[in-house]
Amino acid sequence: MFNRAVFSWFFAVLVLSAGSSLAQSDYEVISVTDGGTITGTVKWSGTLPHLAALPINKDPEICDPESHKTRDLERLIVGPDGGVENTVVFLKDISRGKAMDLPQQRRFLDQKHCRYEPHIMLVPKNESLQIESSDATLHTVHMDGAATYNLPFPFVNQVVSRTMSTPGLVNVRCNGGHAWMNAEIMVVDHPYYSVTDENGKFELTDVPAGEYKLIAWHEGWKLLREEGAFDVLTERRIQRPIFSEPRTWAKAVTAKPSETTVVNFVISEK
Repeated sequence: MFNRAVFSWFFAVLVLSAGSSLAQSDYEVISVTDGGTITGTVKWSGTLPHLAALPINKDPEICDPESHKTRDLERLIVGPDGGVENTVVFLKDISRGKAMDLPQQRRFLDQKHCRYEPHIMLVPKNESLQIESSDATLHTVHMDGAATYNLPFPFVNQVVSRTMSTPGLVNVRCNGGHAWMNAEIMVVDHPYYSVTDENGKFELTDVPAGEYKLIAWHEGWKLLREEGAFDVLTERRIQRPIFSEPRTWAKAVTAKPSETTVVNFVISEK
């Protein structure tokens, strides 16, 4: 026989448990005194793989002013000393620490010479991504993943803002026929993220003392195939690149009060 009282009690327990779990997963901003610094590099080991390029077959006067004819997809950028640019390095499952201080330039996307600048973005959860186009041609920013938008840019230097409310990865492509354009956005719920520079260097500051897992995330560099797709704006079929899955590497790290800890990652094709 159905017992309404028992059911109500059981449902209340479930709700309270779920609420407690959600509360524990929220990031708490605290005053960090004597915080530590975690820094290091991400470097490539071994022979570089063949990196695919796609033909610039639309708007060459805007997209290809130097007549290169093809465009590197920018999925793996390795400097002269082996540093891997555009790797996201972050602390996993940190629950409390400093306030959001991610760089503003990682929250502003420009479309310039039919490229996305920057290629990797970091946007705090519930804050906005600013987007504009410096190109005098029609671009349409198509996002899928943790955010889904399809935003046309028919005018130069017109800024559009969209709130990124769900943490996770957002893939960015052009739905205006420029099939080689690609970028990634990470929508994040804490500030302990860094994108490696041209030397592969990263830095996380004001880290509360403690034990953490440090993750190096790379979007993946293999072009698996090209798939035909109908572009609604150009009303023709285009070949879109399909890439391999992102790759991650993890290391244990100890943040010490007022000290700098160095952690280096070495990644490869294997």
